[in-house]
Amino acid sequence: NNKLIIDGYQRIMTVYDYVKKGIFAKDGKVFKLVNTERINKKWRGKAYSELDEFDQKKIRQTTIHAIIFEQKQPKDNDSSLYQIFERINTSGRVLKPQEIRNCVYQGNFNTLLFELNINPIWRILFGEQEEDSRMADLEFILRFFALSSKDIIGKTTGQISLKLFLNNYMGEKTNNSQKFIDEKRTEFNTIIEELYSVLGENSFRNFSSEGFFVKKFHPPIYDSIIISSNYAKQRGIDILKIEHIQSKHIELLNNEEYKKFTTQRTTNLENINGRINLACNILYGINYE
Repeated sequence: NNKLIIDGYQRIMTVYDYVKKGIFAKDGKVFKLVNTERINKKWRGKAYSELDEFDQKKIRQTTIHAIIFEQKQPKDNDSSLYQIFERINTSGRVLKPQEIRNCVYQGNFNTLLFELNINPIWRILFGEQEEDSRMADLEFILRFFALSSKDIIGKTTGQISLKLFLNNYMGEKTNNSQKFIDEKRTEFNTIIEELYSVLGENSFRNFSSEGFFVKKFHPPIYDSIIISSNYAKQRGIDILKIEHIQSKHIELLNNEEYKKFTTQRTTNLENINGRINLACNILYGINYE
């Protein structure tokens, strides 16, 4: 079975590069030990191939200790793996949830998130040209896919742990079919392009009581507008041809019930579905069901 290195990857790959490849992966140059007093004179500045046979054999026979974790229950997800990573991650810079997902859920779906994240239109709608070093932007793309799923639609009550919900969704999609990846790529890119075409850079921003758009990405507004718009497209509605959609957009943002759904208990299922349904009602004249 394949095993995933949770901690110590850089150290193990350094040994691998030195002994097995002889080339340092980071710069593509011949891997030689540094020429400093910290290293025994007979080894300074030498590549593995330049060491004598005894030293090469000693390195090859050195034991690298490892602890192997195996999740026996539940069998259908990697929840324990994520929790172990969280517990190890206690020194230095504490990783954000999406940074941990990036380590734990390697696969074609994770690669897709990185690809979608550099879409120029998404960068405008998110409000930052540079990719976020803590992967918050990646998490919002994941959030669109996860909150659009059947696990949310139709469930009307209860509080969810967004972190665990996103973990489970990403774990399920880690190595999905190429057809699925292609469909998700088209789905995301198409909806953000069409929203940008009709609502512009303010698509996912709030509208102030003073009568102007706040220049800040608003997560609950984002998920309700992008999901409702995508749902309308699935229902056969051409969102590019909706009359007065910009004024309807402002009407939605000024709606008192919508404000409640986007500011209070925002991970409560009733409020998630409530804000998506209101967006469907006001923007497209349909119900979310």
